[in-house]
Amino acid sequence: MKAVILAAGIASRLRPLTDHTPKCLLEIGGRCLLARTLDGLLANGIREVVVVTGYLREQIMDFVGTHYPGLKVEYVCNERYASTNNIYSLWLVGEKIRGEEILLLDSDIVFDPLLIKAVLESLEATCLALNAHPLSEEEIKVIPDAEGRVAEISKTCSIEEAVGESIGVEKMSPAYTSALVGELDRMILGEKQVNLFYEAAFERLIPQGKTFGIVDTTSYFSMELDTVEDFLQATGKIPPHLL
Repeated sequence: MKAVILAAGIASRLRPLTDHTPKCLLEIGGRCLLARTLDGLLANGIREVVVVTGYLREQIMDFVGTHYPGLKVEYVCNERYASTNNIYSLWLVGEKIRGEEILLLDSDIVFDPLLIKAVLESLEATCLALNAHPLSEEEIKVIPDAEGRVAEISKTCSIEEAVGESIGVEKMSPAYTSALVGELDRMILGEKQVNLFYEAAFERLIPQGKTFGIVDTTSYFSMELDTVEDFLQATGKIPPHLL
């Protein structure tokens, strides 16, 4: 299995923290987000990684090369990072993931490595990590179907019907990545939908019978870091064993 980490964005909402540093290299408890993610992957036996870079990409490549010299890593550059969203970054790795089993991760989350273990050990070949907590308009929310799989996944779906937040860690089977890359091609090449969240592609696959199982990882710490306030709060919220 390979992991795909999306780390191309400017993270304008985190300025001034990201004026000269990509978001994934910002530190919480003495370790940057990217180091925490890579350490979590290595702890779970994943040693092949694709990183989508863009903004200040040289810093990311230098960091990984210096601190993880033995890691098998490929870089894909989103040259349009300033004008596209993460659906475009994901589309760029299409030929590297088509028909492959992957773990997809956003680069702006701090989490317990046991969360990855729970997702990898799920009997669902395609599944995502979900955190159940009080929701707002900001989160990517998940509404389940009658079988407990994802029926809707977006920022705009009903807060009342949602069971939690998709935190940005998804395991995908070879069959799912094949279908996903085909859908991304249609959205990007045919429809020029470059400024959406990648979950929009997930939603288009659901009516085709391709969806995610849900792994409740609420018992493991995770937090998405979108704003300066999030970063300030994270330092106080992160459990001592993760510092």
